[in-house]
Amino acid sequence: MKRKSRLQFKRKREGKTNYRKRLNLLKSRTDRLVIRKTNQYVLAQIVSYEPAGDKVLVGVSSKQLLKIGWKYSAKNIPASYLTGFLLAKKATEKKVKKAILDLGLQTPKKGSRLYAVLKGVIDGGVNVPSSDEIFPSQERINGAHISDKMIKDFESVKSKI
Repeated sequence: MKRKSRLQFKRKREGKTNYRKRLNLLKSRTDRLVIRKTNQYVLAQIVSYEPAGDKVLVGVSSKQLLKIGWKYSAKNIPASYLTGFLLAKKATEKKVKKAILDLGLQTPKKGSRLYAVLKGVIDGGVNVPSSDEIFPSQERINGAHISDKMIKDFESVKSKI
C-alpha cells in the first residue's frame, strides 16, 4: 500500500515558522516578547495569543528612537537596548507585567542585539525569564565601545523615554 505524502503548512514550507517551537511557547499561556531584526532596525512587540490570530499589545521599532533624539545607527547594541527599554515603558502603561521570549527562527548568540533588547525590557520593568550571562556587557550597552560622546547621548535619550 502506497503512503500518501502530506503537504506541509505554507509558512513551514517557506521556512518562516517553526510550529513545534511556537506550540511550546503558546502552551505557557503567557504573553510573548517577539524580537525581530532587519537590515536597518530592530523591532520588538509584546503579543498575546487569540484563536482568531495573534494580537499585538505593544509594538516598538528602533526607528522611533530617531524621533526622541538618537543620532546614531538604529541597529547597534545601544539602540537595541533603548528599543527594549521603550517597549517596557509602553508595556507597563498597558499593565503587561510578564512575558516569555520568542526569537522565532533567529539564531541566538550570547551578547547579541537580541539580548540587548531583552535586557532593556527587563530593566524597564517587565519580568522575562532569562540568565544574566547572555546579556552584552554594560560598556557595550551604553556605547563606550563606539565613542565617548555616545555615552552622554545614550543617557540623555534614556532619560527622555
